[in-house]
Amino acid sequence: MKKAIVTGANGFVGSAVVRELLAHGIQVVALVHGNHCDRLPEESDALTILPMRLEAIADLRAPLTDSDYDAFYHFAWKGSAGASRSDPRLQLANVQWTVEALKLAHDIGCRRFVGAGSIMEQEVQTAVRTQGSRPGLGYIYGGSKAAAHMLCMSVAANLGIGLVWTQITNAYGIGEVSPRMVNTTIRKVLAGEPPQFTAGTQNYDFVYIDDVARAFRLIGEKGKPFYSYLIGSGTARPLREFLLEMKAAIAPDMDFVFGDLPFTGTNLPLSAFDVGETQRDTGFRANISFAEGTKRTRDWMIEKQMSSGGGYFAVR
Repeated sequence: MKKAIVTGANGFVGSAVVRELLAHGIQVVALVHGNHCDRLPEESDALTILPMRLEAIADLRAPLTDSDYDAFYHFAWKGSAGASRSDPRLQLANVQWTVEALKLAHDIGCRRFVGAGSIMEQEVQTAVRTQGSRPGLGYIYGGSKAAAHMLCMSVAANLGIGLVWTQITNAYGIGEVSPRMVNTTIRKVLAGEPPQFTAGTQNYDFVYIDDVARAFRLIGEKGKPFYSYLIGSGTARPLREFLLEMKAAIAPDMDFVFGDLPFTGTNLPLSAFDVGETQRDTGFRANISFAEGTKRTRDWMIEKQMSSGGGYFAVR
């Protein structure tokens, strides 16, 4: 791979993938919302930054005139965290925008399109097929990712562009600012507030952002067209075990309270987290343990707090 396009390039995952590609000598065209590019390298001869509006992504056909792109990575997705995940109108719009991004990739001569899906696609399928299931509103996001996957498969097959899909388990690490589990837990630890969880018996996986970025590079280079690859740590297990590993790493003297919150999601079998195919086809294996990843994330949060003039919270 010599040249790639990345949408959502200033986001948590997108910016990490941009840095990974640049570090391996790959030229990158980074498509960013408005002029937001604070997470991207300030100076790089191999990096071109272009503003984009997701709802008007087709307008980029003219600026992207070079037909020598190897891969088109699509990360741009509005409402990927927080209350917007439950907005049906917005999430369905994301499906259409993903299809438009795929068409754009084809029209400018890109060889393959790499879509960023979620393991929630599997949760949605399980929930839909379970009689009496009453999935929460958060499944609107997962259902939209599944819909984008299916529509892109059909459109890509018709257009003749190689579609490679991914399903990310749970990415975390330096640069993450959304109110997702790892972030929220570390912030509570730094504030001296014992975090509360479900019983933690549901199967889970976390994968550090540097590993995620490397997986995307390898999938873009070696993934098979019309295959879907799981991006995970390869060490999936009950959530409680991950959280106890985090506790031992960053808060050994603090109580982690299990069982106070209800679990209303779908518990996937450990087989759903199998990364064997990703390893076989691409050579990817995660390098960063959850303990090490949470330490790095905690240290970054402290440094960020100090640099902003707000002091820092001592771990108790």
